[in-house]
Amino acid sequence: MCSRYYFDDDTMNDILSIVEKTDASLRGMKVNRDIYPTDDAAVIIRNSAGGIKLSRIKWGYPRMNGSGVIINARAESALDKKMFEGGIRRHRAVVPAGCFYEWSRNKEKNTFRRKDRDTVYMAGFYDLTDSGECFIIITTQANASMIKIHDRMPLILEKGQIKDWLLDDTAVDDLLRQTPVLLDRETEYEQQTLFDMT
Repeated sequence: MCSRYYFDDDTMNDILSIVEKTDASLRGMKVNRDIYPTDDAAVIIRNSAGGIKLSRIKWGYPRMNGSGVIINARAESALDKKMFEGGIRRHRAVVPAGCFYEWSRNKEKNTFRRKDRDTVYMAGFYDLTDSGECFIIITTQANASMIKIHDRMPLILEKGQIKDWLLDDTAVDDLLRQTPVLLDRETEYEQQTLFDMT
C-alpha cells in the first residue's frame, strides 16, 4: 500500500534527466515535502508525440458516493475493474518519489527507499474524472523488505522500464506481475515484543 510519499529536489532533478517535456503547470509547485492523497504531484506520462513528459496531476480518483478518494489499485485485479481498465490500457503513469511511508500495526512510521539510487519509480495510471485528471498508484504483494510491515507495496519500476510501462502496450501484463526490488527500511522507533507477531 502507499498512502504518503516524499518528493524533493533530488527526485525532480532525476526526473528532468529522462523526460522530454515539462508542463508549464509544474512551475511554482513546492518540492521537499510529503505528498498526500488529493495533492497535486509531478507524474511522468506519455505525451501526444509518443514520448514522455512530466505533468501535474491530482492523487486519487473520487469515489462514486463522494466520500473520499481511491488512491491505490491492485496489480492482480486492476485490469478486471471497469473503473481502472481504461487508465491502465491508455493512460499509464509513473509516480516518482524520494521515499514512501508505511505504518505498522503498532502505528510506527516506516520509511522505504531504494538502496542503490535516490528515486523510487512507482507504477500508476491516470484518467479524466469529474475532479479533472487524477492518478492512482498500483500496488502488488509485499516483498521481503516490506512484508513485516504490510502485505501490499507499490509496484516499483526500474528506471530502464519507465518507457516500456508508458509506451509499450505489450509490456504491461509482464510488468504488472513483476516482484519489486528490495528496499531499505528506516523507523525512528520500533516497539519490541517478547512474542513473534507475524
